Amino acid sequence: MELKHIDLACLSVWPANMRVKGKTPDLTNILPSVRARGVLVPLIVRLNGSPETYEIVAGKRRYYSALAVAEETGEAEPLPCAVIESGDDAAALEASLIENIARLDPDEVTRWETFTRLVREGRKPEDIASTFGLTDLQVRRTLALGNLLPRVRTLYRRGEIDAATVRHLTLASKAKQREWLALYDDKTAYCPTGSSLKAWAFGGASIPVSAALFDLASYTGEIVSDLFGDERYFANAETFWAAQIAAIDGKVQAYREAGWSEVVVLPTGSVFQTWEHERRTKAKGGRVYISVGSRGDVSVHEGYVTAKEARREARGEATTDRPVRPEASANLNDYVDLHRHSAVRARLADAPGVALRVAVAQMIAGSPLWSVRVASQRATTDAVTESVEISPSEGLFDAKRRAILAMLAFDPEAPTVTGGNGYDEGLTQLFVKLTALSEADVLAVLAIVVGETLDPRSDIVDALGIGLGVDMAAVWQADAAFIDALRDREVLLGMIGEVAGPAVAEANVKEPVRTLRTILRDCLDGTGGRAKAEGWVPRWLAFPASAYTARGGVGSVTRSARAVAALTPLTEVQNSEMHQEAEPEIEPVRAAA
Repeated sequence: MELKHIDLACLSVWPANMRVKGKTPDLTNILPSVRARGVLVPLIVRLNGSPETYEIVAGKRRYYSALAVAEETGEAEPLPCAVIESGDDAAALEASLIENIARLDPDEVTRWETFTRLVREGRKPEDIASTFGLTDLQVRRTLALGNLLPRVRTLYRRGEIDAATVRHLTLASKAKQREWLALYDDKTAYCPTGSSLKAWAFGGASIPVSAALFDLASYTGEIVSDLFGDERYFANAETFWAAQIAAIDGKVQAYREAGWSEVVVLPTGSVFQTWEHERRTKAKGGRVYISVGSRGDVSVHEGYVTAKEARREARGEATTDRPVRPEASANLNDYVDLHRHSAVRARLADAPGVALRVAVAQMIAGSPLWSVRVASQRATTDAVTESVEISPSEGLFDAKRRAILAMLAFDPEAPTVTGGNGYDEGLTQLFVKLTALSEADVLAVLAIVVGETLDPRSDIVDALGIGLGVDMAAVWQADAAFIDALRDREVLLGMIGEVAGPAVAEANVKEPVRTLRTILRDCLDGTGGRAKAEGWVPRWLAFPASAYTARGGVGSVTRSARAVAALTPLTEVQNSEMHQEAEPEIEPVRAAA
């Protein structure tokens, strides 16, 4: 008997094996499994006269299921087959015995248990593949389930999580899997599944090894193989970026040694727009632009100048004449550049006001060594995103941002100050512009840039909210997006107890969640015959945040606890100074509310 994979087009059903001639068999209980995992159990086939065609002796339901999936997806994968020798019909009927030997349990977790036992007994994955008519990759994919926590495998076996989720969880560490299970158990928290889980498992964008500019042989960090795809990924983003930035610096140096007048590394995530540039040769002052994607991919664009520079040149306002041979070699240029750099930064250490302006300019316009990203306020649902966009706090911040855009003469319709939106004069010109501003104005610019780049899910938000005395009641009221997101009975009863009193909460302890949400909404709106609760803020939104149950699982509560612990050493004087600095900002916020 020979085990091999055969194309669908080369297979047909043996007429003597058809229960109902001319009809497709019932596929109800097998088709979902084939859709999810493909055909795992080898078909029993034999040659059908031609050396490239086979007739199916056993396994026709698997064959018809594969045909159905191929019709649905437009893709047909070869099927695993056990080829028996050609002979009489009696020999073909004996194939049922072979099928019983070759059959695998359709439960993928059970197959993992079987394969694991075989590995422990000394069988190699390639031996297992040969025995069961599978490819090496199929066996390795099954064995990858061993990377999962027992409970994850149990959830998968019960059908409570899908195959895509399990596949991505095999890439996650045990600690990350425990974190995912906590989210899964918390019905109020967002739990990533399917393809979105991969980015979550890697703490952001998953970085494939194909993005590496450096030699992987010299990389000391961990690389994770995705057995369900064709890619491998860097397990630690920070380790990757350290190596990638060093490689980018090396490429920049190589271009400079090759005689390019300037090499520009764009801020991470920025896209090089060809329509905003024009081609120029190296001899005519063309630059090299290097763009770095958020997933680490690097693109090099040789020989460009900005369209604005090209227009100036056309008007005769600039010249691109370059000496044929430079005065100094690359090595001598390094000597000059680095000595001047050392002298400047030694002097800059005594000029904090100047350093402040340089920092703000680099945060806005970027530089080869600075990568600043604007915080995304996109949520998992449009309702939450819209709730934030129309909030009083966001309106106040946007008004102050518009004032800074006007102060810097940026595009008034630019969505952010960070990133130099609407400003293409360059870093040095922006620094010069900032030197003309008072320190108070520069600090006002800095406050907006810091606000735009503040991570919304970091401890620093809680530390600032507590330290600055942020009063959420002045800028927030419960809306439909908040009420509709409440799912936990115990939490709703706790909130009702806050807005209507413990007696009302106790009287409705057996009511369904939908009714409890209605009661809470009536208390907050003053409808349904209930008194309106003024100035109520849920514990999760307050500074510091606290939980309604012993179960926890709310990010703001965990972060507030860490922030409180970090702020505790501050003296009363330091706390007072922080509050005083924030005091001028509080009155406009209250007025906006």
